[in-house]
Amino acid sequence: MPRKAAQVSEADKHAAEGGAIAVDRALFVLSVFRLGDTSLGLAELAQRSGLYKSTLLRLLASLEHAGLVQRLGDGRYSLGPEVARLNAVYAASFSLEAVVMPALRELVRVTRESAAFHVEQGQHRLCLYRVDSPQPVRDHIRAGDLLPRDRGAGGRVLRAFAGEPGEIYQQIRREGVIALVGDRSPDIAGVSAPVFGPGNDLRGALTLTCPTPRFSEAFRADVLRAARALTQALGGSFPVAEDRAGGAGAPGASA
Repeated sequence: MPRKAAQVSEADKHAAEGGAIAVDRALFVLSVFRLGDTSLGLAELAQRSGLYKSTLLRLLASLEHAGLVQRLGDGRYSLGPEVARLNAVYAASFSLEAVVMPALRELVRVTRESAAFHVEQGQHRLCLYRVDSPQPVRDHIRAGDLLPRDRGAGGRVLRAFAGEPGEIYQQIRREGVIALVGDRSPDIAGVSAPVFGPGNDLRGALTLTCPTPRFSEAFRADVLRAARALTQALGGSFPVAEDRAGGAGAPGASA
């Protein structure tokens, strides 16, 4: 009879209720590969997954047969060509608009303010997608408008994750979100967070704007949560500190 594990493995902690244990374990083995891992040895796979090496070898044999992992000449394992094929199928299965627009609509539903998605466009930023607030008083930027890259929350986020030096950009990289009042226009407040794709590739900035009197500190957490969810939907990971938006203090002010 197989040995009974002395404690629950990491793989079994993440098992789906009502699912197949072997499948859950195999999928968890794939998930322990991290960005920057070119290959992993059996001992490291066992440590990360919490599975016995004998169990791992059986799972790896099935994963190798499916092309999801490959065993290298030195006995180490790397992700297999089937992972690349599935990634290509996934990437081609949606357009950016099909993923971003629902995220903007949900952010507007939660906050009742306007939401936009900005990307770099030379020395400017382009409002690529936009969903307006249902309230009559709002800023009237439209999709396709060019805005300053060096002013406004969205512009600041794009510059921060392009490596711009300076205290405000370090803060954005550290906290993953910025709230500014009057930075682009005296009467407008903005909250923005970065959105990433695979390989930590910056895809754009998710930005909420509102008239200054309607600004709420809670918007920081709303925007950061939406940016994290959108990043995950695009196959990326959010490489900044966990959500500390609730205690980050008042928004910055710049005329």
